[in-house]
Amino acid sequence: MAVKKDLSIKCLGVDCENPFFLSSSPVGGCYDMVAKCFETGWGGVFFKTVGIFVADECSPRFDQTNKEGIPWLGFKNMEQISDKPTEKNFEYIYKLKKDYPDKVVVASIMGSSDKEWRDLAKMADQAGADLIEGNFSCPQMTSHDMGSDVGTNVELVEAYSKAVSETTNIPFIAKMTPNCKNMEEPARAAIKGGAAAVSAINTIKSITNVDFENNTGMPVVNGKSSISGYSGAAVRPIALRFCAQVMQDPEMNKLLKANKKDFGYGHEMSGIGGIETWKDAAEFLSVGCRNVQVTTAIMQYGYRIVEDMISGMMHFMEEKGYNKLDDFIGCVLPNLIPAEELNRDFKVLPKFDNKKCVGCGRCYISCYDAAHQAIDWDEKKRRPVLLEDDCVGCQLCLNVCPVQDCITTGEIKWKKGRKKVKVATKQHFD
Repeated sequence: MAVKKDLSIKCLGVDCENPFFLSSSPVGGCYDMVAKCFETGWGGVFFKTVGIFVADECSPRFDQTNKEGIPWLGFKNMEQISDKPTEKNFEYIYKLKKDYPDKVVVASIMGSSDKEWRDLAKMADQAGADLIEGNFSCPQMTSHDMGSDVGTNVELVEAYSKAVSETTNIPFIAKMTPNCKNMEEPARAAIKGGAAAVSAINTIKSITNVDFENNTGMPVVNGKSSISGYSGAAVRPIALRFCAQVMQDPEMNKLLKANKKDFGYGHEMSGIGGIETWKDAAEFLSVGCRNVQVTTAIMQYGYRIVEDMISGMMHFMEEKGYNKLDDFIGCVLPNLIPAEELNRDFKVLPKFDNKKCVGCGRCYISCYDAAHQAIDWDEKKRRPVLLEDDCVGCQLCLNVCPVQDCITTGEIKWKKGRKKVKVATKQHFD
């Protein structure tokens, strides 16, 4: 059954057809690529980062990690910013806005000095970009004056954000690095400098694999390798954590109150990191992001994944009774609380469905070898038997079971002397 829902949304005052964008990367590095993505249904693009210099790249520059036959659990990228001349990139941006006026084109820029940031901002303005993103986070730049080394320096983040915001009235988005102790401090610095919002996360510094043929990391470049950025499904949990923490930061909300008063928008964010499906995208929206950026999944499957993202999001909204994206954006944030505030007065026992059980014994082995020895094994029936007094309710058994909904949430047991309250639990696992 075809389902139609309104996926349009405003991001920093700009009308977006939908929240699905290409991230600043090889998937959106020239006019033809971005035009094809627009024709496929993407709402916008964060064009591959433009600098004053032309990047000189190594070969090869990609690697990937997998597990038990799953391809591309994670992806390593040693590519820098655009390898095309600065003027050519802004010509692409100008032509894209002219030919696709209803699509959103974000100019991603990176300078190494105050003057370079101002010059690039001016060129982005002249090219007609809807928004500007400042790349303070690329982990594989060959200069310490650029990329993630800048993103961990709050003084430079503030200064360069100020340089851009003083040069143009186009809203500026600061792209944050996860290669830091916390993201709130540089994010606040960006807002103090005049940025309207932040995007997160860029890639995580990594060594994906070791090549024992050359005794180096991967990929191998003339017998050598380098630490560089990691992306893909493996980084999604980390990205969600950073996005949520920035969105919940009270200081950020204070700093951005003036934006709402002056410009009509408040605390907004663009989410990046391991987004492959509509569900991944919905998760980023649920922690407060107003659009999502994708690269690694496109490298695997091509631009047409957006068709599944659009359809899946619409069906999700229909199922939940949402009419627009704003109905659920940020819905998770009130329920993310500090660990010390979690209710620790009870334990939730697992419930076993013997009809669905295939008798593999994984729950028994994992509990006995890695948890609390709270599951016995009926060898005759090949079924688990819960030892309730020993069970602590960790639910490791549920997480290792290969059969969906074979192990689910069971009885709630209250610790001695604790006050009983109504408990919300998860009932369905996918």
